[in-house]
Amino acid sequence: MKPRVPGHSISAYRAKRNFAVTSEPPPAIAKKKSTSLMFVIQKHDASHLHFDFRLEMEGVLKSWAVPKGLPYVKGERRLAMHVEDHPMSYARFEGTIPEGNYGAGTVMVWDIGTYEVLENQPLAAMKAGKFHICLKGNKLKGEWGLIRMRAESGKDPWLIFKSGEEMKPLSEKQENSSVLSKRTLDQISSANDKQWISNRASDSKSAVAGAKPLKKPAAPKRSLKKKVPAPNVKWIEPMKCRLLEEAPRGEEWIYELKFDGFRALALKSGDKVTLLSRANKDLTARFPEIAEAISALPAQSLMLDGEIVALDPEGRSSFQLLQNSQQSALPQGAICFYVFDLLQLEKESLISQTFVERRKLLETIVKPHSQGILRYSDSIKGDPTELLKEIKRRGMEGIIAKRLDSQYEAGQRSGSWAKIKVNLQQEFVIGGYTAPQGSRSYFGALLVGFYQSGKLRFASKVGTGFDQKILRELYHRFTQLKHPECPFVNLPESRSGRFGQGITRAEMKKCSWVEPSLVAQVSFTEWTNDNHLRHPVFLGLREDKAASEVVREKPETV
Repeated sequence: MKPRVPGHSISAYRAKRNFAVTSEPPPAIAKKKSTSLMFVIQKHDASHLHFDFRLEMEGVLKSWAVPKGLPYVKGERRLAMHVEDHPMSYARFEGTIPEGNYGAGTVMVWDIGTYEVLENQPLAAMKAGKFHICLKGNKLKGEWGLIRMRAESGKDPWLIFKSGEEMKPLSEKQENSSVLSKRTLDQISSANDKQWISNRASDSKSAVAGAKPLKKPAAPKRSLKKKVPAPNVKWIEPMKCRLLEEAPRGEEWIYELKFDGFRALALKSGDKVTLLSRANKDLTARFPEIAEAISALPAQSLMLDGEIVALDPEGRSSFQLLQNSQQSALPQGAICFYVFDLLQLEKESLISQTFVERRKLLETIVKPHSQGILRYSDSIKGDPTELLKEIKRRGMEGIIAKRLDSQYEAGQRSGSWAKIKVNLQQEFVIGGYTAPQGSRSYFGALLVGFYQSGKLRFASKVGTGFDQKILRELYHRFTQLKHPECPFVNLPESRSGRFGQGITRAEMKKCSWVEPSLVAQVSFTEWTNDNHLRHPVFLGLREDKAASEVVREKPETV
C-alpha cells in the first residue's frame, strides 16, 4: 500500500499569504480550453536560494521546490520537494515579496515554456508518482523524470533526474538572468516594481487570508502635449512567435491578423523617429512617410512594435508588393505600418507589464490616429478554426495568438505569442543558382536552404516568381557574392527526386555558388518526403532577417 501523500491545493497557497500586502497573484482556478500545457521555473531568493519548478495541470500550477535546480547530466538526481499548488497567474510573477509574508524575498522567472508528459496523462502521472516529461523552454529543452519518494513527517519528497540526452551547461549570463526581463535577482530586487507599496494593512497578522490585493494608486494622467526632455529610446530585439499547427484556445488568448511584411520597431525621441528591422537595420530612409506619421503622435518619447506592409487592391498584405515598392509606383495608401504593441512611453519601459496593460495604453496613443499610413492592429473575435477558414478563403496568411497576461519577452520565442499559418511560406538562404535555359536570361533557378546545427542544408530549387527585372537585379548581386565551393553540406544527392528538386553530382557541375548571405521569402504547397519544397515560388528578398537565423520552420502541436 502506497503511503498517503500530503494534499496540496489553492487553499494551502491562500492560507500562507496575506494579499493585502503582497503583489503575488491572488488564488484562482484558471479556466482553460487549450491543450497546451505550461511549465515555469522561478528562481526564488527567500530564506535560502532555490528554484521553484511548476507544471500546469487542471487549471493550477503543481509545484516543487528544487534547491539546486534541474540537473543537466544524464542520470543525476536532485531533491524536489512537492509544495502547495499555485494559481496560473503566478506563472509570470517576477518581483519582490514583502517581509512578514510567506516566501518573503525576490522572485525571478528563470525559464518558461511548454511541456508534455510522455507515455501517460499528466494527472495520471501525478497520482502514480512517476513523470517522464519533455520540456520545451527558452533555456531547458529535453527530457527529465520525476519520482515520488516515501512521504515522511507530512512532507512529500520527490527526485528529479535528467533522462534522454545530456544538456549543455548554460552560460553564466543565462544562469543568472530572467528569461522575461533579462534582469538579475539583484536588479529585480532593486527595481521593486512588482510590490505593493501603499495602503498596506498596519498589522499584517490581522488581515484576512485570501483577501484581494489592494490596487496601486492610480497613476497621474500623462499630459501628452506637455514638452518634456525626450529620453533616449534604445532598440531591443523583437519578441518572436512560435509556429503552431492549431490555434490555442481559451479566455486568456487574443487573436490578430498575421501580416506579410517587414517586422519593425519605431523609436521616437523628441522630433527624431527611427525605424529599425528585427535585425536592427535602419529602414527609415526607405519608409519616410511612416516615420513622418509617427512623429505626429502625441508623445515625446515612445517605442512601437509593428509590421510594415504593402496592401494590394483587396486590402491584403503582399510581401511581393512590398519587396518591389522601391522600384514600382504604388497607389496612395498602399504602404502602411500596422502597430500592435507599445514597449516604451515617455520615461517608462512597459515590457514587464502584461500585454493587455500595454494594449490599453497603445489604444490611447495610436488608435485615434489610426488611418492612412499609421494603423492600429485590432483584435479579431471568433472561433479560431472559423477565423482561419475565412482568412484562407480571402487569400491571407494566418493569425497571431497572444496571451493577455504575457510580458514582452525580447528576442524570445516562449509560446506566449504563436503564429498559425494557412499558407506555407518561410525564409530560405540563397546558396547558388542554376544556368538559364530556353528563353530565360541570367539564371534558371535559385538554390536555397536553411541552417541546422550551424550547417547550411539544401532544401529546393526555386524557378518561378521572377520577372526580367528581378532576374537581372538578383544576378547582379550574385556576381558580387561569387563563392568557389558549394555551401550546402548535404549536396550532392543520389538522385534528382520525384519532383526534380534534388541536385546530383552531375547537376552540380552546372551550378554556380554564392556566399550564403541573401535571404529569400518563398511560398510552397508542402514539404516532400525527401525534404524538398513542392511548387516553390520566389516572393522577394528579406532585408530584415540575417541568414544565420534561418532554420526550417516546423509547426508544433498544442
